[in-house]
Amino acid sequence: MTRRWLFLTPALLVLLASAQLAMGPGDAVRSVPQNSFGRGENIKYTVHYGLINGGEATVETAGSLERVNDRPCYKATVSGKTTGSFDFFLRIRDQWRAYIDTTSILPIRAQRDIAEKNYRKKETVDFDHLHDVAEVQDHNKDNPKRTTVKVANNTLELVSGFYYLRTLNFDRMKVGDVVRMPGYFDGDNFILDVVYKGREVVETKAGDVRAFKLVPKMPNNKLFRGENAISVYLSDDRNKIPVLFQAEMFVGTVKVDMVRYQGLKWKLNLAN
Repeated sequence: MTRRWLFLTPALLVLLASAQLAMGPGDAVRSVPQNSFGRGENIKYTVHYGLINGGEATVETAGSLERVNDRPCYKATVSGKTTGSFDFFLRIRDQWRAYIDTTSILPIRAQRDIAEKNYRKKETVDFDHLHDVAEVQDHNKDNPKRTTVKVANNTLELVSGFYYLRTLNFDRMKVGDVVRMPGYFDGDNFILDVVYKGREVVETKAGDVRAFKLVPKMPNNKLFRGENAISVYLSDDRNKIPVLFQAEMFVGTVKVDMVRYQGLKWKLNLAN
């Protein structure tokens, strides 16, 4: 479990089979206007554990839309792997993918393909947002399972959650304002409160970037130091891309630092 959360940091910190669902062609449960992201975006990150470079991560949207359950979707993928000495001890090769409805910015399908040393997990979740249920397929080759679970209205998972944050208008927010996001992960429903902390200039390998700071409130756990342990920085421009993640953990500080980017819709708001 600890290893999974360590590499969930770039995925969330950030932070997923076909299905016969009731949502029909042309149906969308809501409309969320956005002009921050589109097709063909690619952002690469380095993961630092303390002073050591311990991994690499990529967040990208495919160059073309895909149709899932008769809905046009962005295909968004987060990939992560360990490097160097961390690769010897942990050997992580994770991929998280969401097919995000272009109108509602809700996940229609989410997939996880997790390979972490001796741990394996392969899962597909299909969301029926009209009826607030999800069909979960565990692709365990020895014991495959299919279950249906109840989810909250307009629920998100980890990948689509970050894309939803990019649709928000932070210019209309005051420091301390809270965004409440219903989520589903690994069989659990939850509400994630994300606090807007204002504007900062942050240093990344790709340059100093003007950014919005967001802090998701963390429940009590054995990995992160307090409810304000994670800070997420989105570029202070029309892209609102994640440029830096930082987490204070009991084992030390973890940073996920943008090193390069391409395919953005707008010019990045560099400070220099």
